[in-house]
Amino acid sequence: MTESKTTPPRTVSCPQCGRAVVWGAESPYRPFCSERCKLIDIGAWASGQYFVAGEDEIPGETDRNEA
Repeated sequence: MTESKTTPPRTVSCPQCGRAVVWGAESPYRPFCSERCKLIDIGAWASGQYFVAGEDEIPGETDRNEA
């Protein structure tokens, strides 16, 4: 007789509110718990509250002396 081991579903914390979220198909907004938390997060990125550190660079505008 084989014994099937079921692993408990993986849960993560919502990056916005901290609520536990099951990581699976039943959580369409993962890693967020809801559409609301997802929209709050994308709004923070769009308004500049979140950003990736680094030097400001405009694509296509490189120093022509480097070539």
